[in-house]
Amino acid sequence: MHSYCFFFFRKNPLWGAANTGLARWLPAEYEDGENQPKGWNTGRQYSGFQLPLVREVSNKIMCGSSMAVLEDSAYSQMLVDWGQYIDHDISFTPQSSSRSAFAEGRDCLHTCSNAHPCFPMQTPKDGKLSSNKSCLPFFRSSPACINVQTDVHPAGQRQQMNSVTSFIDASTVYGHSADLEKTLRNLSSAEGLLSVNSEFSDGGRPFLPFVSVRPSACLQEPGSEAAARVECFTAGDSRVNEILPLSVLHTLWVREHNRLAERLTRLNPHWGSEVIYQETRKIIGALHQIITMRDYIPKILGREAFDEYLGPYAGYNDSVNPSVSNVFATAAFRFGHVTISPRLWRLNESFQEHQHFSSLKLQQSFFSPWRLVREGGLDPVLRGLLGRPAALQNQEHLMTEDLKERLLVLNIPETLDLAALNLQRGRDHGLPGYNDWRAFCGFDRIETRSDLAELVGSGALVEKIMDMYGHPNNIDVWLGGLLERPVSGGRTGPLFTCLIGKQMKTLRDGDRFWWEHPGVFSPKQRQELQTHSLSRVICDNSGVTEVPLDPFRLGSYPEDFVFCGNVPSMDLEAWREQPDDGTLFIFIFLRSLFCLPRLYLFNKNTVKM
Repeated sequence: MHSYCFFFFRKNPLWGAANTGLARWLPAEYEDGENQPKGWNTGRQYSGFQLPLVREVSNKIMCGSSMAVLEDSAYSQMLVDWGQYIDHDISFTPQSSSRSAFAEGRDCLHTCSNAHPCFPMQTPKDGKLSSNKSCLPFFRSSPACINVQTDVHPAGQRQQMNSVTSFIDASTVYGHSADLEKTLRNLSSAEGLLSVNSEFSDGGRPFLPFVSVRPSACLQEPGSEAAARVECFTAGDSRVNEILPLSVLHTLWVREHNRLAERLTRLNPHWGSEVIYQETRKIIGALHQIITMRDYIPKILGREAFDEYLGPYAGYNDSVNPSVSNVFATAAFRFGHVTISPRLWRLNESFQEHQHFSSLKLQQSFFSPWRLVREGGLDPVLRGLLGRPAALQNQEHLMTEDLKERLLVLNIPETLDLAALNLQRGRDHGLPGYNDWRAFCGFDRIETRSDLAELVGSGALVEKIMDMYGHPNNIDVWLGGLLERPVSGGRTGPLFTCLIGKQMKTLRDGDRFWWEHPGVFSPKQRQELQTHSLSRVICDNSGVTEVPLDPFRLGSYPEDFVFCGNVPSMDLEAWREQPDDGTLFIFIFLRSLFCLPRLYLFNKNTVKM
């Protein structure tokens, strides 16, 4: 039996809640002290130099002389796409809802002047766009209405919002608000199921439901009739359609929820649909935590750094603020953007190029759910994620052209530059520079070009950086952290390893519903949860029949793959309850009301298990 739950108010009920401000680990640096981004005022100098245009930095640093894509010899493409998926579980900074400048009324898509909320990315004189415009559009992030107060928040400073819960809680599956959650559920089911697509299926397995407002903005199959539209999918996170692997992972977890819910219904028919739904949701959230912290993060940080920054779990600490930090969401966890392959592989049962559905350029996978519905479903994409290597960061060619020159954003009529967007977003948020964050992590500040060359490893690259920025203090934190050579056994340099490690520790230690926290699950349930894996989820919810035991580790087919029958699975008998007396039914009813995994009106920290 589970322990009883009861209400009482926590010390910091807004920590980690949706629609509150991102945490500040260092004070923001705005040009007017309160609101104006870095680079807002023409001629403003930093350490005696003007900041370079973000588009100039992108042009000169992100695409070097080499066009080669380096392949990661250790890890699969799944490592990259899980990183994006779990990033969407813990952070989403919305842009301004206004599309025009407040004062002049000019549309941000058609102005190259700084006027809130427009902060266009100016194009250097030698880098005109094909449209002959002198800028790319950029909308500032929405200011936060509710800020989680810390000692580093000077009064009146603009803060940015995290519109989803900071916790690793599968909000990608269930949403970040009670209203959204209701739209994702099949409320008529007796098994506590999530809604699925009623128009198409994947060989008998369900797709995600379509959005309710139609026609949607997603791309359509060339030459298809209007009656044959495949609309955007809907899920717990609105970014589900950005790229096909994201849609695939979202779909897997909806299928897994429904699979577990149906099995729990057979085990405990006395529970009722609400309890089945909540208990299943609790399991799915725990699996997201386990896969992320056990299987993913140690590979990014390296085992030595993981032990240094996180160490063994020591229980819930109510003094730890789990809110996602601004620097993590805006810079450090965007390291993965330079590990995205220019190709989306689609493989057959022998993990070779699919004979009917060829692999795609990255750009062809943007906002194209029709490709899953019309071109073989999840299985070819899943095999590509498991069977092909991740791209390894290459200082000679940091970002694929499809992201740097052809990034597609719905409702913006021109393609964008992801590298420039990341740099501009950091300035929009007033993030301190690279050196300040090195000092925050306890590292030496960079004083000279040779200091920087020691960290980056490429003298030619350092010369380009310093020629543009003038002084090490001016280097944008996303760029500086990105260019550091990886730590031993990891995929990020010392600075990003520090920032990601610190953030992951707060997400774990500040979460009262962390799967290892006593009382959340029984010891037997915790033991069973640890046997499960992303490979098992793939086996149970797709037509893929052979997988690597570790889906993030690159292996050769067939020697490093096993049949699904040999992949361990948790035994749900650990969740069986016996209705031995009438008081149990009262307990179940009360638990369904008060023991929800995440409460949005009060925030999860107002509930104790």
